Amino acid sequence: MSLIDLTIVPKPKDLGGFSVHRILPSAQRQMVGPFIFLDHLGPATFAPGEGINVRPHPHIGLATVTYLFQGEVLHRDSLGTEQVITPGAMNWMIAGRGIAHSERTRPEEKDKLHYAHGLQSWIALPKAYEKMPPAFHHHPADSLPEWTQAGVTLKLLAGSAYGYEAPVTIYSPMFYVEVKMQAGTRLKLPVEYRERAIYLIDGTLRIGDTNIAPKTMTVFVQGETVILEAEMPTHLMLLGGEPLSEPRFIEWNFVSSSLERIRQAKADWKAGLFDKVAGDEIEFIPLPE
Repeated sequence: MSLIDLTIVPKPKDLGGFSVHRILPSAQRQMVGPFIFLDHLGPATFAPGEGINVRPHPHIGLATVTYLFQGEVLHRDSLGTEQVITPGAMNWMIAGRGIAHSERTRPEEKDKLHYAHGLQSWIALPKAYEKMPPAFHHHPADSLPEWTQAGVTLKLLAGSAYGYEAPVTIYSPMFYVEVKMQAGTRLKLPVEYRERAIYLIDGTLRIGDTNIAPKTMTVFVQGETVILEAEMPTHLMLLGGEPLSEPRFIEWNFVSSSLERIRQAKADWKAGLFDKVAGDEIEFIPLPE
């Protein structure tokens, strides 16, 4: 029996000035555990004068994670947060009942040649927490569990895995792990979660007789032991968790168990009822018509 449920090949998506690979949601699969959105940015090179310019926009019903391997992004939000996101740090923004934020390249970075590489994910909140107050939590890189076992370096960004627990407050069982494998090493996936996937950033992997291509997501069947084998230095993410008990609707930047709640959020954004992003009050992304 194959251990692989499906393979997702990301689609390019233009976000205005730069392109990402959109992994989730896809036509084949909306979610893996509570993960409902995953974008791969870069590796990208920006000439002087260019950069990331994501204007203020809203979210409800989810938590966002911007995790960088290279470069930096200035995060601002309607709570008054101003945080420079740097490689290896965990930045967990809870939208809950509603938040607006922007992500931009700082002027001092924009003035020179610079680079960006990372992932952005959304984690859908359980129904009981969808309307919780918004919040933003920054966890420095050195506050996250990181360890090496048999030539494999692992860093736990959120949830629990391999006997470790991240300091991030989560709202449903999940795991999110950055992995770097040396050539010839092996890694067993966590078995305690119903839904599990990997996203291969670069390198080569084998699972049994199957070769895994870079920049693809592999989703595994439930309950089976999965061993990853690296044929060369390899960089990947492990992610998944328990599925939520109700289906989720996703429209634009909004996620909810209720279509009516999404309709209300759209109307509120169009009417300017979300709080402004502190320090970034002038521009905004209009509601798509």
